Amino acid sequence: MKLLLRSLMPLGAAFVALSAASSAVAQTPTPTPADKPPVQPTFSVPLRPLPDATRIGVAAGTELSLTLDEAIEMALKNNNDIGVSRAGTKTSNLDLLGVKGAYDPLLASTNFYESVSVPTASAIGGAVNGSVTTTRASNNISIDGLVPFGGASYSAIFNSSRNTSSNTNSFLNPQFPSSLSFSYTQPLRRNRSIDPARRNILIAKKNIEISETQLQTEAMNVVNTVEQAYWDLVYALRSIEVQTDTLKQARAQLESNSRMVEKGVLAPIEIVAARAQIATFEQNVYDAQEAATRAENTLKTLILAERSAPEWDRPITPVTPAAVPVPQIGLEVAKIEAFRKRPEITEFQLRQDQNLIDQRFYKNQKKLQIDLVGTYTSQGLGGTETPAAINPITGLSRVPPNLVGGYFTSLRNLFGQEYPTYRASLVFSFPIGNRAAKANYGKALVAADSLEKQRAAREQSVEAEVRNALQSLRSTEARLNAATAAREAAEELYNSEDRLFRGGTSTFYLVSQRLQDLVVARGRELAARTDLNKAIAGFNRAMGTILEVHNVKVEK
Repeated sequence: MKLLLRSLMPLGAAFVALSAASSAVAQTPTPTPADKPPVQPTFSVPLRPLPDATRIGVAAGTELSLTLDEAIEMALKNNNDIGVSRAGTKTSNLDLLGVKGAYDPLLASTNFYESVSVPTASAIGGAVNGSVTTTRASNNISIDGLVPFGGASYSAIFNSSRNTSSNTNSFLNPQFPSSLSFSYTQPLRRNRSIDPARRNILIAKKNIEISETQLQTEAMNVVNTVEQAYWDLVYALRSIEVQTDTLKQARAQLESNSRMVEKGVLAPIEIVAARAQIATFEQNVYDAQEAATRAENTLKTLILAERSAPEWDRPITPVTPAAVPVPQIGLEVAKIEAFRKRPEITEFQLRQDQNLIDQRFYKNQKKLQIDLVGTYTSQGLGGTETPAAINPITGLSRVPPNLVGGYFTSLRNLFGQEYPTYRASLVFSFPIGNRAAKANYGKALVAADSLEKQRAAREQSVEAEVRNALQSLRSTEARLNAATAAREAAEELYNSEDRLFRGGTSTFYLVSQRLQDLVVARGRELAARTDLNKAIAGFNRAMGTILEVHNVKVEK
């Protein structure tokens, strides 16, 4: 009331002066109009309805309560990038199985039948009608392979056949020759300590470990992304609550102002100002609803396997509290821990291990190849005696008794080792110039230097990430404390200004400004709390401990 009187005093003074001047010109008194109330009795301020809380694509009453760990579990199960990484791990294991196939024995069989006629003009050659016809039905079975140590190789060949001939001088017809041969080749220099098969196996084993580290890296990225999206949704939903509460507060202020206008202690223009403020806060509610929808859809994209999932039609309600313990760790300890646990660093070490394998292999390929070859062969023979085998003078057979028989006689001679052959040999080979081996070894050395530089760059990047993450952690924690203090001060200022306004010693403009400041302070505190949770997630990612923090076991 005092404020109203103060505002009307200049108007009253002007009115008095004007009246005095008028009375000086005309002495006839002017009738004074009857007093009117400051506001018409029928004055009313209809309240706009609260903003519709319904969001597009989700049905109220079907809320899906979701913890952060549940969201992470769903993402790791359904995320397509994780699926691709798992496929890479499976492929690496299959690659190892494939290269181990170098030691699988090769079994081969050759079977054929042939008939050969050779013209012969001499009776000495046993010709009949000027030719000798020979038929042969042959079976050949071989097995060969590599030995998984020492670079050695082996082979075994079994051969048997049934031969017939029109040669009149043949002693056995048909006859059944057979042979069994074993061979073992042992490298003495090149390929002894490492050969192509062992190199490929060692590389494949490292590739499995690399694919596992890549899976760990992808899982860490997914967990970090999900956690960031989860806290964004928490912020967005909480922002709706904050903006809605502020709107209700402004509506209550409008109702209070309306009563003061009706009592004549407040100018009607203040109603317009209050309604304008309410309209602004309504816009904030709608903005918060849109942000919540975007944040929710982002999270669903990360945790759901496909767009037909029923969870798309359900609103998500995060239930994990935002009060996450802040890690307390120094920079030096953090760096040591990060270099020990970051899978990217482990991956570089594995690639360097692969390079050392290549260096060892290609250096070995520069050596002279000396192979010790041992061969053993056993032969057998059996057949049916012909008239030509009988000595016309003695009447005795000229064929040893152990050869007379059939197929099984040949096998008996074969496995009885009655006709063995032994051989030992040294085989030397060396490409003149050997430029291919020299070039490959040189490329391995160049690759080693490149990998070392890449690793140094990655380690530097990890150090920067740890430093930045630790700084972000400390800064956001401090910013939250400051934002909380600022919000508390803004609340006190608003409440104090509102009391002054109700007591007639302030203006609605100042009250409105204090409320705006309070809204900003609440938003900053909410953002700072969200940023702190996101900073903790980022720090755990930089440290390589984000999976451990959430007790995540990545299925390979």
